[in-house]
Amino acid sequence: MATIYDVSFLAGVSLATVSRVVNNTGKVSDKTRQKVMDAMEQLDYRPNTIAQSLASNRSNSVGVLVSQLDGPFYGPMMREVESVLRAANKHVIIAAGHSDEAQEKDAVEFLLSRGCDALIVDAEIVSNDYLVQLCRGKTPVVLINRMVDGIAEYCVHLDNLRGGYLASRFVLDAGHRQVAYISGPLFKLDARERLQGHKQALAEKGIPFDEALFHEGNFIEEGGYEGMAKLLDSGKSFTAVVCANDQMASGAIALCLERGLRVPEDISFVGFDNIPFPRYISPKLTTVTNPIQSMGKMAANWVLQQVYDCRDAVFNHKFEPELVVRDSVAKLS
Repeated sequence: MATIYDVSFLAGVSLATVSRVVNNTGKVSDKTRQKVMDAMEQLDYRPNTIAQSLASNRSNSVGVLVSQLDGPFYGPMMREVESVLRAANKHVIIAAGHSDEAQEKDAVEFLLSRGCDALIVDAEIVSNDYLVQLCRGKTPVVLINRMVDGIAEYCVHLDNLRGGYLASRFVLDAGHRQVAYISGPLFKLDARERLQGHKQALAEKGIPFDEALFHEGNFIEEGGYEGMAKLLDSGKSFTAVVCANDQMASGAIALCLERGLRVPEDISFVGFDNIPFPRYISPKLTTVTNPIQSMGKMAANWVLQQVYDCRDAVFNHKFEPELVVRDSVAKLS
């Protein structure tokens, strides 16, 4: 089995130069780098990552816990995290929590057992106390998509209350007064905060919150479809629906079209997240931004700053939502 000494001899360079090429650290000319790479290929040499970890006390791997592995929301986040860390010659190990407390804790323990240098955690169910304890452990942890009092410096999050307010305020300013709401599952903090923003917008207009115009969904298309069916079948009158994410809005609009209702002429819609596909449907969906890709980048930058001492990695904790106005809300006279 070839060793780093063999590569050094064949390439005619020092061990330190081979090390800089292997670890992508320090300055090496393109010509010298190519000589080292050619020698590695000729000798079929692969760095011993276990030995490197023992020597440096670093595994050069970062654990990432996400709630789900499917859907249009978490994929862009994982892609951005992996891209930023890969550019710094680090690798990610991904585990899913599936919105279940036991599975979230099991996933965290798995990632810790793999010797990850840091964890990026998107946890929905475990308690704040658990996360506080986790962040105070030996392995650096940054939380994404969640704000926990007492460890704000470890949190990358969106102002979901403000986002919920912006969505509902827009339809109210367009003249709608009978506004239905389809929320995400209320065991999730972001769903509760968006609903709170909706209620705040209603209160500012002097409109009481009507439980009959509320449905608790599940953040996927089927939840919006089923929620819209229940709202229409209730017999209650409404002219607009605010949905806590774009996926549910898409399902709700599909149900309306099946029943011969026009959007926005008969019913107006606002979503949340600004995922790609609602901008291509007809009508294009008015929504609120949830920059999960940017939050993923910030979490990765936090790891680079705090763990790998990359001082040029830009970082900020809190993101502000923005309203994206398209074609799905009609103005009432």
